Amino acid sequence: MVINQFLLSLLHSLSDLDFVEKVDIHTEVFILKGRVILKKNRFLQLYFNEMTGTTGFALIEKDKRIWGIDYDNIRGWHLHPIENPDVHNDIDFMNVEDIIKALSEAWALLP
Repeated sequence: MVINQFLLSLLHSLSDLDFVEKVDIHTEVFILKGRVILKKNRFLQLYFNEMTGTTGFALIEKDKRIWGIDYDNIRGWHLHPIENPDVHNDIDFMNVEDIIKALSEAWALLP
């Protein structure tokens, strides 16, 4: 996937979420980095590298990851569940829309 497709999918998926307050994205040639500012003093840290496919979505609260979905060439796709965000549970490929849907489901479980 190229950065433009990633960004369009991301913005489209986020537009339906009522807990999103602001999106701050930066691109550097083939890398996208950013934050989605959320309600309840939380944010979603984003990373995407078009060349390697490395992808990172980390839900952050009080400077700690509380949930996330990542892909890298070493571990593959994996989930950091709310119950224990330090673990890496293997999962199948997820596109941006699926990841944002999973974020919404995780959000509903949080206080």
